[in-house]
Amino acid sequence: MRGVFVTGTGTGVGKSVVAAAICASLSNGGERVAAFKPAVSGLDELEGAWPPDHVLLAQAASADQTPEQVAPYRFGPPVSPHLAAKLAGVEIDPERLREAAGAAASEADALVVEGIGGMLVPLTPSYLIRDFAADLALPVVIAAGPGLGTINHTLLTIEAARTARLEIAGVVLTPWPIQPGPLERSNREAISTLGEIAVETLPVAAPATIGAEGSRLPTARWLDP
Repeated sequence: MRGVFVTGTGTGVGKSVVAAAICASLSNGGERVAAFKPAVSGLDELEGAWPPDHVLLAQAASADQTPEQVAPYRFGPPVSPHLAAKLAGVEIDPERLREAAGAAASEADALVVEGIGGMLVPLTPSYLIRDFAADLALPVVIAAGPGLGTINHTLLTIEAARTARLEIAGVVLTPWPIQPGPLERSNREAISTLGEIAVETLPVAAPATIGAEGSRLPTARWLDP
């Protein structure tokens, strides 16, 4: 399976933006790209200019997927997927997720998977996002914010991934300011040095700019090291 697994240091740090930017960049380069997200929650409280994650990914990919194919589980409450599933009276099936991701990959040149929250978010009480990433065995790209606190959060995520022997392709700080200050520049350097990892930046401000900004990311190096 060729592709990447996009995780984050937490909720609301830009995973969907990074995943969609990768999809758009690869699609613009002529690749047939499929997207996948095991579950989406919080659909009851959506607002603003950005569409739901699975809709955004379906729009950015190029494998003729519906949003429902991108995310097989979809929930209204803005809670962890294992709780959202319990409230809905269903149970997330890891085998169904693995099969659906594999089917998506089989129809494309590359698969871009977006996780939920961070590495240790439970899909079920005994199956974490990290377990799903390990099952797919894709290189991991970590989305993180550029501001205060990101050093600790990002290094913890790197450690959690490496503990599971996952390959980390890189870190992306987003939204990167047009004029980064000493804090943002220092954070980027510290994460790169302490985490021994390449750190990219993504200054995305609106859905319409995802493709253009995503072209700056080293997607070829991530997918074909």
